[in-house]
Amino acid sequence: MLQAANASEREKGFHVHLEDADIAALMQTLLMSEKRIQRLELSSGAVWIKRQGTEEPRWWSKLQGFAARLLPYAFLRPSPVLSPVEMMAREKRRMIEFGNAGFTVPAIIYSSDTAIVLEDVGPTIQGIVARKASEGHPDRLLVQSAIELGELHAAGLCHGRPHIRDFFLKGGRIGFMDFEEEPQAVMPLASAQARDLWLLFLPLSAFAENTDATLGAAYRGWSAHAPQATIDELRRLVRVLGRFLPLARLIGRVQMGSDLQRFIVATDFLKNAVETDVGAKTSGRAGKDD
Repeated sequence: MLQAANASEREKGFHVHLEDADIAALMQTLLMSEKRIQRLELSSGAVWIKRQGTEEPRWWSKLQGFAARLLPYAFLRPSPVLSPVEMMAREKRRMIEFGNAGFTVPAIIYSSDTAIVLEDVGPTIQGIVARKASEGHPDRLLVQSAIELGELHAAGLCHGRPHIRDFFLKGGRIGFMDFEEEPQAVMPLASAQARDLWLLFLPLSAFAENTDATLGAAYRGWSAHAPQATIDELRRLVRVLGRFLPLARLIGRVQMGSDLQRFIVATDFLKNAVETDVGAKTSGRAGKDD
């Protein structure tokens, strides 16, 4: 059943007013269409409809679950498989949780058991960066994305599947959307947050114009806010993934796909970054002892 944002959501700024004609058009679209993601123009502007239960599980989720059964690493565990109703309830709950913690999320206009209607937040960070790339964009939004992910982690939250196509810009701050995964339900929060950072660095490594400088600034910005337990867990994560780098490079000599390229660049960079970070801290403590 379709229901408007409740009083608690309105108090937190999750409500957008719609005229009667807009509500009728929205309800008709919800009833007549089964598209998973759909944009709808209304008199007050565009809205996005997102449905759950309209697609098969991704091949990556299946592979992740298979690997998790074979390897004893918490960060490989996939998020719990839920029914469409449970998936929608989870996503809505997490959006409200992020909003209540002071982070920017799309406004919830209406929701049903398996669909949610959100405000149009404009272009994603990926869209902005892609358009600016030919104009010498300085990668500042990529760095800002990592910094605000660190702030999110410091607040005890985890995105689950961070990607710059799921981030947007509003009021000068990075906004977050698409909370389809909840890895902290199956692994320690520090592991889920470390996984967050590694996943974010995959697209950062592909979209950065000045790769070394941008990734370096992004890591420093994130680590300045992230909990120490998460940084320690990231060190363990990239050490494990680093064992696969020789094989990945060997495969890359035959066929270097974009996903493999991202894995190599992101994992290699983070592996070196966390070790350098440890060395710097150890050196600093030694200097104080002297």
